[in-house]
Parts: sequence; structure tokens; C-alpha cells
Amino acid sequence: MKMIPKIGCACEKPDQNYTEYRSSELGIDHTNGRNGEVSIQQCKLCQRIWIHYFVEYEHYSQSGRWYKGIVSKKDRLQITPENAVEYLENVEWYVYGGSFFESTGTIGNGRLQLD
Repeated sequence: MKMIPKIGCACEKPDQNYTEYRSSELGIDHTNGRNGEVSIQQCKLCQRIWIHYFVEYEHYSQSGRWYKGIVSKKDRLQITPENAVEYLENVEWYVYGGSFFESTGTIGNGRLQLD
């Protein structure tokens, strides 16, 4: 498990607004046909880097879900759309939410609910 210290920045709060980040697309994870959108976000306040994973199944209502976890600069270079889920499942904690969870954000850890 990757140890991620909390530093008290606003980006650690589950309901943090997406405008507080600089974002760039990493690509699409086609694993199991889920077409998950993977992006890298950097907090404008503390400069920490987050991996963000979003998936929605259009044929199911309220299926949208997202996960984001902090990534080190060193690990960032190793992350691809295909291994983003594995990375997130192995961090100490992540933030997740979306219509699937009926939540704007919660702290969690462990296995992601994607398939």
C-alpha cells in the first residue's frame, strides 16, 4: 500500500471543486469495455498531483462514478490508463463519488466499484 500523508489542503476534502485543479487527459482505459476516462490533476494550492478516474455506463441511470488519488511525481511517470485502477486500489486512501454512490465525495480505500 502506498502511504499518502494528509497535509490539510482543501484538495483532500471530498467535495473539492474541479476548478481548483489544472487537468490534463491521460487517456481511456478500455479494460472490460468500461471506457474509463483517466486524467492527471494538479492542485493549484499545494501542487500535489492526483490521478482521476471517471466512468459512466450510458445504458444505466445513475452509473457515473469517479475516483481520485494522490500520486508522487516519480510514480506519475509509470501510470497509464490501463494501470490507473490498480494504482488507485493500492493507495492508502482516495476520494470517490458520483451519481452511482449518490455522493459528491467520500474518503475510501481498497477495491474500486467499476464493473
